[in-house]
Amino acid sequence: MRSEGIEVDVPQGWDGEIYRRSSGITALSGPGDQSRPVMHMANFPLPSERGDFGSGAVELMRSDNLLVVLFEYGPESAGSPLFSARGVPTVSAGDFHPNAMQRPLPGQSGAQYFFSVGGRAFCLYVALGSHLFRHELVPKVNEILGVLRIDG
Repeated sequence: MRSEGIEVDVPQGWDGEIYRRSSGITALSGPGDQSRPVMHMANFPLPSERGDFGSGAVELMRSDNLLVVLFEYGPESAGSPLFSARGVPTVSAGDFHPNAMQRPLPGQSGAQYFFSVGGRAFCLYVALGSHLFRHELVPKVNEILGVLRIDG
């Protein structure tokens, strides 16, 4: 799948979408702010209605499910300290915590990473259906990140 300068191979049995919020209002913007690209990838069917950071989808997750969100911020963010890490990160099981969820849900855990690629600033947010299974789920996340390509 390719859109908005983001490309990723969607494994068989996975669901994914790259889109731009059509309303002009994104997760952290106000009216009139420019919308930004968002990518959702999951190893379960994504609901058609969901928030930029996965609300509406994480509530459907089972213990063996995961959701990968890539959210782009404006070009002014790429040079900021928060986005100083360069390149798509590799995640590790130790990065995940139940309190890192946008909205904590029983048994689930999440992690987020801020980074830049080619002058573009991103947040990678990953939700796991089970904190206990994070050692089994994290390699699947890194497989997706290994085939993620971002145009600079």
